[in-house]
Amino acid sequence: MIEALFSMQDKICVVTGGSRGLGASMTQGFLEAGAKRVYITARKAKACIDAAEELSQYGECIALPCDLSTSEGMQTLVTELMSREQHLDVLVNNAGAGWGANFGQFPEKGWDKVMDINVKSPFFLVQALAPLLKKNASAEHTASIINIGSIAGIVGSALDNFSYATSKTAIHQLTRILSTELASDHIRVNAIAPGRFYSKMTEFLSNDQDAFEEELQTIPMRRWGEARDIAGVAIMLASPAGAFITGQIIPVDGGTSVIN
Repeated sequence: MIEALFSMQDKICVVTGGSRGLGASMTQGFLEAGAKRVYITARKAKACIDAAEELSQYGECIALPCDLSTSEGMQTLVTELMSREQHLDVLVNNAGAGWGANFGQFPEKGWDKVMDINVKSPFFLVQALAPLLKKNASAEHTASIINIGSIAGIVGSALDNFSYATSKTAIHQLTRILSTELASDHIRVNAIAPGRFYSKMTEFLSNDQDAFEEELQTIPMRRWGEARDIAGVAIMLASPAGAFITGQIIPVDGGTSVIN
């Protein structure tokens, strides 16, 4: 029973921002859980292709480089997927951006860039790929959309990343709205809200030992997240184990959001 519950057997998946960090971890998890095929996207073509080659040791992983911050890049991805697949089972909206600056100097371009990539792009990508997600979905075999939010969208401190925190609150609410909109099409929509994980975006902190140790004291479990932590929750939400879960925002943060 357990193997069947958490099986990704025969599922066709798309993970945006899949070339590194959380995206690569979730992609590996899906493939190891038996996914038939996982497409990953990234803005940098070489990084995307190299990551797909590395991840292919776990199963079939295909690189579709594109810049989802532009309508042209999104259309390229959608056209490519529609030419290759009759249906999709899982979409992970993981591609994102941040912009740090103090309140008095925070620029409009930093606000617009982050909101566009973190909120606007996921909405229109879901809109464009909904026909493929609906195609094979049924009450017994639901399709799954997983949006990557953040505890920054839950707690009340932006840490000079104002547009990022606001965008993650928005993606949480978008998750709830889309879950009701798409439920009748047998598409479940949930969000994962990670706390601190090792990634390009958090290198500034993990490379500063004093700051790193100080922040650990704000995390009840006294550690940062690892690849298996994000992959496990993503597999649960994308597999039969999550078949009755929709519209939820699940913090994966070692307890940070409980005490902050």
